[in-house]
Amino acid sequence: MESDYIKVFGGNVNESNRVEQLLQKNDISPIVKSESESARLAGFGTPLPHISEIYVHKDEEAKALKIISQLDWEA
Repeated sequence: MESDYIKVFGGNVNESNRVEQLLQKNDISPIVKSESESARLAGFGTPLPHISEIYVHKDEEAKALKIISQLDWEA
């Protein structure tokens, strides 16, 4: 099954939260997938804790990637 969403970012929870908020401020509705949270809710552990992935609709991919590429990670 093909999805209409595409991964645009993967990183630790703090970085993912920053990207999510920035995308939302720019009228993009991201979907955040957290393996550790999914595993916790299911009662399992995960080998990569605190890693999140952000997906956006394919129509918003270029705009999202441009926004993410302009982030100053030192700030």
